[in-house]
Amino acid sequence: MLAPFTYQRTVSIKVAPQQRTSHGISRVFSAALVNKQFCDLLLEDPNTALNKGYLGEGFPLSKEERDLIVSIRATSLSDLAKQVNRSLSNNY
Repeated sequence: MLAPFTYQRTVSIKVAPQQRTSHGISRVFSAALVNKQFCDLLLEDPNTALNKGYLGEGFPLSKEERDLIVSIRATSLSDLAKQVNRSLSNNY
């Protein structure tokens, strides 16, 4: 009689370090992507845009994330995203 044989395969996966982008930052960029008025306000006056929120909801940002977005002077949404990503990458 043959004993049942169970085949188990071990897979080793190297995972890149996790990006530490908050849910709040993702929501800010999502709102800017779907609404040109919000995007324009975010680029022109980020503090007001973040205070107003989008569709009646605020953005769950840490003080550091909020300060970062407000401190950046960008000419386009992609420019803002690049600068935020660069800053977050340097901090982590």
